[in-house]
Amino acid sequence: MTATIVNAIAVLLGTALGLLLKKSISPSFRTIVMTSSGAITLILGIQMALTMGSAIAVLFSLLIGGFIGYALRIEDRVLALGQKIGGKGADGDFGKGFLNASLLFCTGSMSIVGSIEAGTTGDWELILVKSIMDGFMAIVFAASYGRGVAASALTVLVYQGFFTLLGGWIGPILGDAGITAMSATGGVLLVFLALGLLGIKQIETGNFLPALVLAPVMQYLYSLLPI
Repeated sequence: MTATIVNAIAVLLGTALGLLLKKSISPSFRTIVMTSSGAITLILGIQMALTMGSAIAVLFSLLIGGFIGYALRIEDRVLALGQKIGGKGADGDFGKGFLNASLLFCTGSMSIVGSIEAGTTGDWELILVKSIMDGFMAIVFAASYGRGVAASALTVLVYQGFFTLLGGWIGPILGDAGITAMSATGGVLLVFLALGLLGIKQIETGNFLPALVLAPVMQYLYSLLPI
């Protein structure tokens, strides 16, 4: 768990620096920060999405996961959770910062593979690299959304901690193909997120979270097809 704790601390430190910068930047510069974070998120998402083994598996994961997410109103519930974490003084951006930063920090293969490696072999290298990246992105996101980004450190602890503690059991079940499918699906979710950051189209990305869970299943089912 030490590597995951370091990752969460990096997010908190990045958020603190981003909040300091937010107080000193003008509204026009804030627009530049938002556009820059959207562009970076878009590039990261595309890179992750291009790793997909099966476009069909990812497509069905998104379709079925999206239906489930919208039926359960997952995004509304996550935003409400963010507001509760922020307390009475939290504004609307707190929940958005919590949700968007959590998506950014936890949807990539580095989260899964790095956590499994840290838990099973004691190799922290991948998570430490991710921690540096997350810290810098936390600066940018905190400058855009405020202190809600800090709450995503809790998501990092729970999500990556899960894979660290149970990695020896989960890793073989997911397999390389399953992890690749999760990463590719997460990349698509980051593209959705980036479109909103860039002001192109607002998508309730949180409602597609079940697709991450479904991705390894869809990939396995696809592998059984006689094609």
